[in-house]
Amino acid sequence: MRAPVCLIVNPAAGGGKAGRLAPAVERRLRDHGLVVSRLDTRDLDHARLLAGEAVGRGETIAALSGDGMVGAIADTLRELPGAVLGVLPGGRGNDLARVLGIPEDAIAACETIAEGIPRMIDLGVVSDATSGGRSRAFVGIASVGFDSEANRIANEAPAWLGGLVYAYGALGALISWRPARFEIELDPPGERHSFTGYSIGAANSKAYGGGMRAAPDALLDDGLLEVVVCEHVSKLRFLTRILPKVFSGRHVHEPTVRVFRAAEVAISADRPFTMYADGDPIGELPVRVRALRGAVTMLTPRAGAPDPPFAGPSPVSTGLGAPPPSGPSAPESPDRG
Repeated sequence: MRAPVCLIVNPAAGGGKAGRLAPAVERRLRDHGLVVSRLDTRDLDHARLLAGEAVGRGETIAALSGDGMVGAIADTLRELPGAVLGVLPGGRGNDLARVLGIPEDAIAACETIAEGIPRMIDLGVVSDATSGGRSRAFVGIASVGFDSEANRIANEAPAWLGGLVYAYGALGALISWRPARFEIELDPPGERHSFTGYSIGAANSKAYGGGMRAAPDALLDDGLLEVVVCEHVSKLRFLTRILPKVFSGRHVHEPTVRVFRAAEVAISADRPFTMYADGDPIGELPVRVRALRGAVTMLTPRAGAPDPPFAGPSPVSTGLGAPPPSGPSAPESPDRG
């Protein structure tokens, strides 16, 4: 028997799309035989509160929203044993759902809430000097530099742009961009690299920005981050050779794009930058980003994704909240935020 479902809705997500879809989604979940209660959020902190209370009542959470609210809820659930999270695409990007193979149609995605397989998923975790010891988790990709300005512009863009908002943000950021000097340290204290360029992404998942495959080889259960570095090229070359290839993931074969793999990375720059993850600001440079293995249980489609985001085989479902972990075991980080 499936646990009761708490449908947490961000009514503003996707320019109001999630709010418009919510009644039909609630009906479809009930049609699947689920016991459903619906709660609408005011902001991300409210979403965190609602999620924690729902877990306390023994409910499975279904988040109808964009990746930002999914990341905020996952950040809360990593602290709560037995919590289970399902994703219903309701935002503009919906990249985690896309990577997991969840249907883009939120109504069709209800099947994953009713019939999906619970699976342990990694999270990325960001900490900076302003966090006061409290780290924040994300589900997708944390990036900084050029991406900081692109995210800021995208977040201020009109809702009618829909999924085009990310391309709009990138083009807007390119106009005023000037190269920055970055330094990364892999698995501190470890290997250091300095470069002048555009951006650094610490990827827990493959995609961000509404389908940009920034880290095509990233996996959700390997306990590692793909650290993607875009070094300096002319703006024309960046616009014509790098950006178009991000949607297919072929940009990683360009000579000015480098990819590292690490469980943790320290990132600094020669000027202030805000790091963004799942579309929202998450820290101020300098930061440390690490992978937190098996941090949260998510419902995944039985059919799987066309490009599998997991290193291990699909687990056998043993009941919600108790799937066997995939891949080799790894020690749990002592810092749970």
